Amino acid sequence: MVITKKGLVLGSTAVALSTIAVTGAGIHLSQSQALIQSGPKETIDEVWQIINYQYVDQTFNDTDWLKIRQEYINNASYGNQEDAYKAIREMLGKLEDPYTRFMNPEEFQNMRIDTSGELTGVGIQIAKDEETGRLIVIAPIEDSPAFESGILAQDLIVKIDGTDTKGMDVNDAVKLIRGERGSQVTLTISRNGNERDYNITRERIEIHPVRASIRDTELGKVGYIRLTTFNENAAQDMQRAIKEQEQEGVVGYVLDLRSNPGGLLYSSIDIARMWIDEGTIVSTVDRKGLSERESAKNKALTNKPLVVLVNEGSASASEILSGALQDNKRATLLGTKTFGKGLVQSVRPLGDGSGLAVTIAKYLTPNGRDINKEGIPPDVLVELSEQQLEELYGGDRSKLGTEQDPQFSRALDILIEDIQAQESDKPQAAK
Repeated sequence: MVITKKGLVLGSTAVALSTIAVTGAGIHLSQSQALIQSGPKETIDEVWQIINYQYVDQTFNDTDWLKIRQEYINNASYGNQEDAYKAIREMLGKLEDPYTRFMNPEEFQNMRIDTSGELTGVGIQIAKDEETGRLIVIAPIEDSPAFESGILAQDLIVKIDGTDTKGMDVNDAVKLIRGERGSQVTLTISRNGNERDYNITRERIEIHPVRASIRDTELGKVGYIRLTTFNENAAQDMQRAIKEQEQEGVVGYVLDLRSNPGGLLYSSIDIARMWIDEGTIVSTVDRKGLSERESAKNKALTNKPLVVLVNEGSASASEILSGALQDNKRATLLGTKTFGKGLVQSVRPLGDGSGLAVTIAKYLTPNGRDINKEGIPPDVLVELSEQQLEELYGGDRSKLGTEQDPQFSRALDILIEDIQAQESDKPQAAK
């Protein structure tokens, strides 16, 4: 099967509940879904074959993949598809790659719904925390029930309706958290060693990826653009926001990627091209070491000074954009180190209506940095206290991007310095 470029997504292992989303945002799927119904063994073999030919690590993370075929296909029998699904999850678990995972037909359909930018659930992106074996929150979706309840990036989910999550698979967690609109789920959250129950009502969530406004400063108008996810609408909305603020005559920009869990690979590339006129944006490296490079196309919408806000909830596509802007010296990154997810996945429809997310590549920043598990350090470190985090993300979110937001306030100071430096570099008219 051919993996098209539109099928590539980023491995932030994000789950937008009640959907499964490989990237925490929208996703383009291959149109080559088979219409032929598969039996249990055929489905398992289809998954095995995809991993065998596509998986990013040809050692399969030091797993004897041929032996696994013998165990799960040649020497086993299955009575129904549910038995096959259980076997597939066991088989994939041997890779110890939380980003390569199986979705049954219901879960796969829910993921497709996420493409439209609308979902039903509590609105969090989660991953498996390798150190604790717990589920970790990458970020809550803005304006979602989880966001409104005060769930924060890096929170650990220790219980779901009283069920301990130690060692729990992400798919199993989705089933527990998912439910009817208007029903409640209780998440027990551990934050800085303290546990607290959050009773959250499931709702329909509309995802608006771009929020833009203008701030008045001593040097003029500053454009503030907050990007919350890289779904299929993000690039179009970003383009509109930049053009509108250019028409307003802004003198510089603050781009807020804090707690943005990522999304579509090509959405991040398209947005990077709006800020960078020339230079490399990102390189992807597959299992054979073959690299594909994406570059700017001399079509930047603005060259005005830019400061980018990042934190530990800025993941995958956010890190591609941040890395491109930082390495090309196009922007100053301010905040805290990003999440550290540098993997690319393809989501593949299977013959029986289920789906497979498989890690097929890793990405490198323009300077060749592999940020997986490392993150991107900011140029200017500005940390927030627990109280400040609660006030900005767990309380009145209208403070984000205002003088009451310490990171934004510091960004304005730096931006003003950059604007003044740019003005001083301009040729002066003869007197």
